[in-house]
Amino acid sequence: MPGFMRRYFVMRWSWKIGKVAGIGIHLHATFLVLLAWVGVDAFSERRQWGDLFEGWGFILALFCIVVLHELGHALTARRFGIRTRDITLLPIGGVARLERLPEEPRQEMLVALAGPAVNLALAVLFFATLCGAREFARLTGVQIDGAPFLATLIWVNLGLAFFNLLPAFPMDGGRVLRAFLARRLNYARATNIAAAIGQFLALLMGFAGLCSLFGLLGSFSNPFLMLIGLFVWLAAGQEASHVRMKSALGGLTVSQVMITQFHAVSPREPLGWAAQLLLTGWQQDFPVVESGRLVGVLTRGALVDGLAQRGPQTPIAEVMARQFPSVSPGQRVEDALPRLRDAQGRSLMVVNDGQLLGILAGGTVGDYLLVQGALRGPSQPQKCPLGLAQRPTG
Repeated sequence: MPGFMRRYFVMRWSWKIGKVAGIGIHLHATFLVLLAWVGVDAFSERRQWGDLFEGWGFILALFCIVVLHELGHALTARRFGIRTRDITLLPIGGVARLERLPEEPRQEMLVALAGPAVNLALAVLFFATLCGAREFARLTGVQIDGAPFLATLIWVNLGLAFFNLLPAFPMDGGRVLRAFLARRLNYARATNIAAAIGQFLALLMGFAGLCSLFGLLGSFSNPFLMLIGLFVWLAAGQEASHVRMKSALGGLTVSQVMITQFHAVSPREPLGWAAQLLLTGWQQDFPVVESGRLVGVLTRGALVDGLAQRGPQTPIAEVMARQFPSVSPGQRVEDALPRLRDAQGRSLMVVNDGQLLGILAGGTVGDYLLVQGALRGPSQPQKCPLGLAQRPTG
């Protein structure tokens, strides 16, 4: 399934089930729905418990293969200095979350091809094992259980490799296509073409799944194609939107878009004072500064909980967060955005050598892009940072 894509919802309702090569493996709650559906389908045909456990065993083997597929992406990306935060298993496959996408087309192509290469290697391994088992049975007359299961896994790996190599974004083949196009076109244009192809295939998948649901495709029945099609459609649009934003940011640094007019509070001030600032201003998070240095952050949630449990006279120091996300002023905005998303709506403090310089919030970046879009017109094709805009003369 599509790998190494940015995600917004997969970490919710997920449980960590282990770690491989330093990468956390998470299981999404919807995976239990798949197990229930497969179990009911397998048991209902002959009403034998063995069929149910056989179906579950196949699904677990399938998702072990998916984990190996995603590890192929992750470990290849690691060779290019890109860390993988985690891998999440969904009913429609796996999602590996990288810190960033490869910037060079060649790197993206290698990372994309690594997953299907793992599936092809597993197919060869299972085929060799199956041939060895058959040769052993021919020589000894002893049959080895599991040969049909191995044959099934061979076709599963070949199917996964073929499916992921479809030239439609965000499938691995679509990423290969984008990397190939990026050698001749700009990155945003290449992404839009790959995403459009991906969404076209998503419509075909959804239509095929709908037809199979009503028995219009004969014996073929796979309603999960509708879910896969929806996932591909959303993922393609999300990636294209992300690349457009990245292109619009155009290498801007945090210092160019951060908020420099904000309220800071002291750790000795009462929560009641921070509550007044919350009600009369735009801030959700308040930097806590002592002797000119940033020592903590008072979030809106901590403020509200502190007021309810301790009262308005409680010093801010008792409820503030002493560990908080921060960025440096020289960091690129596009690199800071993943950290802003991980902060789940909280602001990022812009810090240099312990000194607070500003605040970076999600709305800040959006407002900046809106203003820059308004400033650019037919007579202003080039982007001009606000701080460098010239005043009219005369």
